[in-house]
Parts: sequence; structure tokens; C-alpha cells
Amino acid sequence: MANSINNLIANLEAAIEDRKTPLCNEKSLKGFLNESKPGPKRSEVKEQIGTEPVWIDVYQNSSLSSGKLEIRKSGDQHAFIGALSSDDRDAFVNSLRICARTKDLVRGASIHRELVQSGLLEKCSDALVTMYVKCGELEKAETLLYLHKSKLAFAWTAVIAGYTHQGRGQSALDCFKQMQHEGILPNSVTYKCALKACALIKSTDIGRDIHKKVSSRGLLQEDPGLGNALVNMYVKCRAISDAQKVLEELSSRDVVSWNILISGYIQEDEVEQALDCVEQMQHKGILPDLVTYVSALKACAKIRAIEMGRHFHQEITMQGLLQNNIELGGALVNMYAKCGKISEAQRVLEELPFRDVISWSALIAGYVEEGQAEQALKCSDQMQHEGIVPDAVTFVYMLRACAILRETKRGRRIHVEIVRQGLLQNDIILGNALVDMYAKCGEVSVARCILEELPFRDVVSWNTLIAGYVQEGELEHALNCFEWMQIDGILPDAVTCACVLNVCSQQGLIQKGQTLFMNMITKYGVKPSLESYTCMIALFGHAGHLEKAVRLVQEVSAAGSTTLWHALMGSCQKSADVNVAEWVFEQAESLDKSDESAYVLLGNIYAAASLEGQVKRLEGMRIRNCY
Repeated sequence: MANSINNLIANLEAAIEDRKTPLCNEKSLKGFLNESKPGPKRSEVKEQIGTEPVWIDVYQNSSLSSGKLEIRKSGDQHAFIGALSSDDRDAFVNSLRICARTKDLVRGASIHRELVQSGLLEKCSDALVTMYVKCGELEKAETLLYLHKSKLAFAWTAVIAGYTHQGRGQSALDCFKQMQHEGILPNSVTYKCALKACALIKSTDIGRDIHKKVSSRGLLQEDPGLGNALVNMYVKCRAISDAQKVLEELSSRDVVSWNILISGYIQEDEVEQALDCVEQMQHKGILPDLVTYVSALKACAKIRAIEMGRHFHQEITMQGLLQNNIELGGALVNMYAKCGKISEAQRVLEELPFRDVISWSALIAGYVEEGQAEQALKCSDQMQHEGIVPDAVTFVYMLRACAILRETKRGRRIHVEIVRQGLLQNDIILGNALVDMYAKCGEVSVARCILEELPFRDVVSWNTLIAGYVQEGELEHALNCFEWMQIDGILPDAVTCACVLNVCSQQGLIQKGQTLFMNMITKYGVKPSLESYTCMIALFGHAGHLEKAVRLVQEVSAAGSTTLWHALMGSCQKSADVNVAEWVFEQAESLDKSDESAYVLLGNIYAAASLEGQVKRLEGMRIRNCY
């Protein structure tokens, strides 16, 4: 038993030092824990060994009176606390600190009750606030602030920080406002927490107000971290130009400041500007770190800037950064894959000292995007052979590979594994990939069953199923799906409308097509796409309403596109209307004299009308203008 006790004490003291290992919980460590400050540590731990409670005394040089020590040694904790006076406030405060570190809410609440009984609550209220914050009981912590009218900035800041940690930005800002109403001056830590709260709820106005206050008080010069918090707030509020301005005005800029700004530009899809920031940062003598390189590689991947990506790869290799960072390796693989350099992506992955599911998924995705579905599935097999379990992202690309290859059997096995891992409960993208795989493999009825069982459905889910029915020629089912999705509360998008208009065109459903086309803007809030206009022109052409097709093209501002004129010429071919076809050809030729498709379409119309002379004349024009 002595060894067990000694081990427990050693573990306890080590945990207090590193603040990582839980010190006390209901099952293992129960007791009144104290640290004297200043001076040697004190703690008293009650451990349940077998069925007998054992009090472990590790107090050194205790300042307690002999009478109080006797009560403590008797094991009667409540009597011990009852004997304490106001001079013993530190014992309670230090106990609350330990409860805060260990998130021991049960013990902390017990101490709270003892403080009420002993009359020391007001003197210990700030420590109690901190304990409740650390244990996640923020409403209790904030109530204590109000009841005891705390004047300490750190206590208010603790509550504000707690709210931001929980993602409750508005509650944090409400507390921040109340703190100032109580006449308590925020410090730089408070302002950083408040700026984080502004970032959470995208409150640019409050963020700007805080910016003015910290500038007027000169806090930006005292605390570089406050400047970074400001840059981050503007970035998260999508005020990227303000973020850039703040960074330029900072007296001290570090790699963190630049990283925040770079990530902001990537978030706004201003990728070239992000890469310019990396260059500026290096020009000012600030070396990129792991975070910088991950962002830079992501930017290169977005715009397929392979040469710049290779340059960053060289810098990373020279600094030996790949040895200790698996995320950076994954970013490199992803960059090469997105740039279409799949063999280089494969080589990078093979040379990584550590590989994880993210790096493998990036490679698998690259193979799928390049149309090399078989190689993608081979990579997934190799990954699992290394003992790495696929995640939702990996499964999405594995399913896409199966869809390309129409590998239903492999897709079913993947489906079983997805269900076994319970991944469909929270991932709609994965659910849609399953629907897509079955639909493209020709099993549309299974795809529909999957869709109906998904916990969440979106417009992509329904578009996938509609496209599956169209692929299989089950056009009535496709139209039914269009109705079902609206009953499901999901509005069509441009993709849905184009697909359904195509069905109407094939079926000759001119009235239904016209109604849908009008509803796109008035009912669904969808701007008709070029594809939608093309479908409507084809629909009118199929129904023999060439004049309506001509009128539609004339009304469209996008008539500057040769695609619409080609569609209209196709309608002329169905109507065998040579005169309108020649007029349409002139419109297309005015946009592009070397538009070979226009020559071919008009040539077919002339040939169908047995106008051989016109065919030869047109061919001569084609040779002169197109070659």
C-alpha cells in the first residue's frame, strides 16, 4: 500500500507541474487539494484503496494551527473547513485553482458550498469564477461576477475567453460590454478575446470600435499579439483590405501576422495576392514557417502554379521541414496532384517519412481528377495495406473512381464499410457520392433508396438522382424526381433546371418547359444559364416553334456566344428553314469568321435541301476563313 500511495503522490505532483494529467476526479482522487503560495506545495488527497479511505498527508511546513491539523487528520473534512478563518482564504483559492486545472466541477461546486457556509465566498469569488469558466459553466461564472461586483479585469476576461472558446461570440461581447459598463478597464488580453468574438460572429463594427480604443491607448505598441488579433478579426470578417492596412501599420510584424493575412487572401480566392504576401514577407527578412508553406502550397494548387510550387518544395526540403510535419507533406502531395503532376505527387508521397490518410487522400483525389480511376483504387488498397483507415474524404474519391469504372461490386464493399463506420450520419458529400456511384453504375433504384435514407439531402443529392434517371432513359422518373425534391423542401438550382429542360426538350413538353423557364427567376431565384437557354432553343425547335426560338435568342444578352447560334441553327435543320439558317449563320460568322461548326451546320442544312451549289460555295468560304 505504501508503494501505491507514493506512486500516487508522485503522479499528482508531476501532473501539477505539467498541467496535463487530471489530478482529481470522482472515481480516483477525492480530496481537499491545496498549494501554498509562496512557499512549498501542499496537498491532501483522499484515495479509495479497496474499501478503506486513506488520507495521504503531503503537507510540508504547514502554517495551520495544531488544533486545525488534528481536525484535518481525523478525516472529517467538513469539520476541518468549518475551523478555517478568513486568514485561511488562500487554502480555498488554491484548491479552486487545482479544480480549475483538472476541470473537477464536482469538487469545485463542493468548495463553493463550503465557502458560502464559512462566509468566505466574497473573498474567493474571483477564483470561483475562474474555476467555473475552466469547467465550462460560463453562466454560473458570469452570475458570480454580477452578484459580487468583481472589479478584477482578469475575472471578466476569463468569462469572455470562455465564451469565445465555446464559439459563443455574442455572449462574449455582451459580457465585454457589461464589463465596461461596470467601469472596469479592459486590458490587452481582454481586447484579444473580444476581437476573437467579433471574428466569430463577423461583427466588423464592434471590431472597428475596439481597434480605435486599443490604438488610442497605445496598446498595439505594447502587445504585438494584439495586432495579430486585429488582423485576424478583419480577415474573418472578410474585410481583407483593412487587415492588410493594419498589418502595414504594425510597428512589429512577425510570421504569425503574415500567415493570418495570407490565409485571408486564400479564403477570399485572391490567390495571387496571397503569393505576393509570401514574397513580401521574405523580402522583409521574415522566414516562412510550416503554416506559411502550407498556405502557399494551397494557393499554388488553386491556380495550378506548378513552378512556384516546385520553388516552395525546394525551400521546404532545404530547411528539412518535411521530417517533422505530416500536414506539410500532405499539402505538397495535394499541390502536385491539383497541378496535374500526378507522378510527382506519387513520388513525394513515397518519400515522406510519415504518411497519413490526408496525404493518401490527396493522391487518390489527384488520380480520380486525372481520370485514372484504376490507379486511384490501387492507391486506396496500398493505403489500407499500410494500416491507414480511409476517412470520409477518401471514401468520396474511391466512390467516384468506382462510378467512372462502373465498378458496382467494389462500390458496394465501400458502402458497407462506410455504414460500419457510421460516416453517413454527418457527411452529406459522402452520401451524395454514394448516390452518384449507384446512379452512374446504372442502379438508379438503389441510388434512390440511398437518397431516401440519407439523414440530410440537398440539391446536389436530387440533381445526381435526376441525372441518373436521364442517363438510363427513364425520363418520366426524372420529372417525378423534380417534383419530389420540391416536396422535400429543396429548391432547384441552375443544374436542376438545365437537366429538366433537357428532358422536356427530348419529350417535346413545350408547355412544361416554358413554365419551368419562367419559374427559374420568378419562383426559384435562378438566373438561366447558357445551357438553360440552349435547352429552351432545342425545345422550341423540337416542337416546330422556330420563331419562338429566334425571338428567345434575340432577347438574350448572352447572344454574343456562338453556342446559342449553333443551337438555333440546329433548330433550323429540324424545320428545314434555309432562309432563317442563313441569317443565323451570318450572326455566328459576325462573332467568329473561323467558326467551323457554323459552316458544318449550314452545310448540312444545304445538303438536306439538295442545294449542292450552295454546299460548294460554303465549302470554299470555309477553306478561306478557317485555314
